Amino acid sequence: MVAVVIPSYKVKAHILKVISGIGPEVKLIYVVDDQCPEHSGDFVKANCKDPRVKVLYNTKNQGVGGAVITGYKQAMADKAMVIVKLDGDGQMDAALIPKLIEPLRTSQADYVKGNRFYDLAFLRQMPFMRKLGNSGVSFMNKAASGYWNIMDPSNGFTAIHRNALESLPLDRIDKRFFFESDILFRLNTIRAVVAEMPMRAVYGDEKSNLKLHRVAFQFPFKYFGRMIKRIFYNYYLRDFNIGSLELILAFIFIAFGSVFGAYKWSESILTSHPATAGTVILAGLPVILGFQSLIAFLHFDVANVPVKPLSGMGM
Repeated sequence: MVAVVIPSYKVKAHILKVISGIGPEVKLIYVVDDQCPEHSGDFVKANCKDPRVKVLYNTKNQGVGGAVITGYKQAMADKAMVIVKLDGDGQMDAALIPKLIEPLRTSQADYVKGNRFYDLAFLRQMPFMRKLGNSGVSFMNKAASGYWNIMDPSNGFTAIHRNALESLPLDRIDKRFFFESDILFRLNTIRAVVAEMPMRAVYGDEKSNLKLHRVAFQFPFKYFGRMIKRIFYNYYLRDFNIGSLELILAFIFIAFGSVFGAYKWSESILTSHPATAGTVILAGLPVILGFQSLIAFLHFDVANVPVKPLSGMGM
């Protein structure tokens, strides 16, 4: 059974049209009123006659992630096997839901997300600043989540299988605009397979609630923290492999070469005696070896993207 979760916050002008575009393949639709100042939940109740729709209310505003998690929990309680997240602002084409969930239905993936960067023709519709910002955010997300094959992490058009969702710590996932990126990090820790679906985004008169200064100042620190956690979980807590050793050697060589080189450089300045060729080599060679080891680790990490879906799939 397929369910759709629609976080509802300041989307009153678009929500009914979004719901009307959802096809018969979806059996349950959850509209989550996240303390919307427009009272969109009550508006849907009063104006939507679709029997599949159930309106949920958060007692306080939790952000887009918190609204989606509320919908996820209710969908699992109602025995849904695949849960789609669809924004209520009309930027996502609900007609693409069958294509979005196909990799889940055929047991090729555990989580599928839209990608607005797949086809260059799609990008013509996207404002330049969104292209630039998404490219930078995508690279940080690759390093943090470990899904080096995934682009457009902020895309909120997603579908997840119940088996993967049950393994995630829902109450620990970021509940604000970092939600889409954080869930990718969490999915990697359970070795879930993530796939993408090319799509076009529709930009109209909707207003984004995302503040650019939050992305610029908060996201890099959050990505760095997730990257450190992922590397520790995957390479030292749950496993120890050649990638683990390469990373350790990289830090040892780079640290030794940098400290030794700095010490000899300062000593040379204080004594006015230039460093010998042997000293320069002794300082430089470990740094070179360290960066080679770091590159080897990155190559291993890129090749370590999960490829086997979680067991027990099915619709």
